[in-house]
Amino acid sequence: MTHLNRRRALALMGGTLAASGLAAPALAANRKIKVGALRFTSHSANFIALERGYFADAGLDVEFEFFQAAQPMAVAIASGDVDYAVTAISGGLISLADKGAIKVIGGALKEEAGIDGQKYLISDASYQAGTQTLKDLDGKKYAVTQAGSSFHYMGSKMAQAEGIDLRFIPLQKVGAIIGAMKSGQVDGWSIVPHIAKPLASAGAWHMVADVSDYLPDYQVTTVFTSASNAADERGMTESFLQAFGQGVDDYAAAMIDGTADQDEMIDLIHKYVYTDRERAKAAPSIINGTMRLSQGAALNLASVQDQLSWFQSEGLVGADITLDTLVDPSYVETTGA
Repeated sequence: MTHLNRRRALALMGGTLAASGLAAPALAANRKIKVGALRFTSHSANFIALERGYFADAGLDVEFEFFQAAQPMAVAIASGDVDYAVTAISGGLISLADKGAIKVIGGALKEEAGIDGQKYLISDASYQAGTQTLKDLDGKKYAVTQAGSSFHYMGSKMAQAEGIDLRFIPLQKVGAIIGAMKSGQVDGWSIVPHIAKPLASAGAWHMVADVSDYLPDYQVTTVFTSASNAADERGMTESFLQAFGQGVDDYAAAMIDGTADQDEMIDLIHKYVYTDRERAKAAPSIINGTMRLSQGAALNLASVQDQLSWFQSEGLVGADITLDTLVDPSYVETTGA
């Protein structure tokens, strides 16, 4: 296995079960682990697993480390600073997998028919100037965090379907993109609904299409860990996934299926998401962020393969990297293989 410090991991990136289906894991004996997260509603399964004691029941003493973008989390996993994380597939993550540093072990956020999902947006300044459909974005500026990010993938796949060219503008952080959209410095973007909806209502931008229109069944984020954890810490990894899956089930019951108390769930999520707002103002955005999380961390391999193939077609990762290089499918149920 390849063990990397954070500086080496950055260099290698080139700058760029079902809960019921898993066997009961071997308890991890109160192992201290760090879990990488973003302060998004889509990361709620981890927050629930901590708050409701599922991690503790699985023998894990969890501490969160929060990030602002996907690629730094991949670096932290590769360097051993973080043990498990949930994030989108990026060029950096794939490159680290190619170096034997990380493995995708499950699925998290996904697009699903009938459940609200990510939106394609046009800035208000561009919209008022006549850019009112995705096809109108031809030749315009499209915001991404980094080249090789999930934003880049979503924009490129949409542009390919629409037969247009986009000028991709890397702005590093979601907050910077929001500011650029508000000020009209960029024309288009795509983002999860809990960010898209309130700012659309406030007039900052216009929601013009759903990502699922172009990427049905898109496996938006995955659960991943170091290659050494995947290979050598099976009990601990199964314990993590078991607790994570319990968090997914609780989230779905309260926020999607209506079989559990939604207000109680909002209170829990609010401890981690929109913490700078009072609960009454945070609640609508938390509700707007409701998307499907994969039950039991099931992983859509067809979607992961499509993403890998796109990164390769863009020359962002090596052409000889295979799905087996990126994914360890032994931990969870997989679909679309």
